[in-house]
Parts: sequence; C-alpha cells; structure tokens
Amino acid sequence: MRILIAEDDSRLLTQLDRLMQTNGYSVDLADDGERALFHLNEYPYDLAVVDIGLPKMDGLEVIQRARQNNVRCPILILTARDRWQEKVEGLDSGADDYLTKPFHDEELLARVKALIRRASGQANPVIQAGPIELDTVSEEIRVNGISLELTAYEYKVMQYLMMNPQKVISKTELTEHIYDQDFDLDSNVIEVFVGRLRKKLDPENTIKPIETLRGRGYRINRNL
Repeated sequence: MRILIAEDDSRLLTQLDRLMQTNGYSVDLADDGERALFHLNEYPYDLAVVDIGLPKMDGLEVIQRARQNNVRCPILILTARDRWQEKVEGLDSGADDYLTKPFHDEELLARVKALIRRASGQANPVIQAGPIELDTVSEEIRVNGISLELTAYEYKVMQYLMMNPQKVISKTELTEHIYDQDFDLDSNVIEVFVGRLRKKLDPENTIKPIETLRGRGYRINRNL
C-alpha cells in the first residue's frame, strides 16, 4: 500500500517514514502544502496523512483542493489543535479522520489500516476469498487455517489484490502501490511475485486463486 505523508516537522516526518516503512508501506514524503498537493494530484495513493499546519499551503486547503481535483484516497489529518471546532473543519474539508498530536504509533497504524479497509469496502479486518484469509491486523495469510510464509512484497501484492477483488489490476498499478516512485515500472518482478504466490497458495493447482487476464493484469479468482 502506498502512502503520502505531509508534515513540516523534519524529525516527525522521519519518524513517520520509518514507522510506515517498517510496517510494510511504500511511502512518499512532502514537507509543505504545495508539494503535498502536487503529489496527491499526480500519484495514486491508498492513503494520505496530512498535517494541518503545513507551510506554503495549510493542510485544510491541501485537502479541499485535492478533493476538488477528484482525489479520492482516504485522508487522515494530524493536528496539534485540540479544539473540537478545528477538528470539525478538518472533516468538513474532506478528511476522513483525524489524530491529535502527540499520538501513539499503534493508534496511528490502527487508524491507517481501518481507513484503507473502509475505502476498499472491507469493514472486517480479515478478508476472505474461498479458503484464503488475509488478516490485515497480524499481516498474515492463511489457507484452510494454515499460515503461509510469505515475503513482505508477496504479502503486499496479495493484500492489494484481495482489497480490490472485483478489479483487474495491471502490473503497473501493482508496482505503483507497493514500491516507491523510482522503481522500474517495466520490471518483470511482479510476474515473479505472482508466480510464487500461486505456488504457495495453491501447490496442487486446484483452486487457481489468481487469474491472469492477458494484456490487462491480474484478479482474484471470482469463483473461489
């Protein structure tokens, strides 16, 4: 999952970057409002974390203008302001949730996961497709109740596919959502990850969990 973090406090920005990457997210950073709005308009994100007190353009304006430009990813506001009226302003500007500084890392991560699930129409933290279960809390994939050993990127690919079960996902889209901006979009590494996933999820080749739609991309098998 790809996240934008917009925060002008360089120390906190570094901490958030490290926290999100440690927990498996691909992260882009912005330290002012103009840069944040540029990123939101130009790149696909699964979620944005936006500080209200950004220089050049405050977070509320960033969110308002992004929504006017049809940016649909969930947005979580970070704010040092604890007056309820200011929180309401943030939500009215188009944000989906807010978190008041200082905050616990665990709460931020829980809110991020919940917002991403909600945006994909998945209220339950455990997503199921036939015998396959993806637990977004423990970041574990099980088949018939048995946990699989996956690499971080194998999990990311399967997570994105299962969170978009009715959608055909191109290799380019998968790459954009699991890697940073400078990754080679022409690489065949996605094909390698999908091949490994098929072997681990379905060693007997009986359920065929991931479909390939030639020339278009991949999709979770709708007959599971």
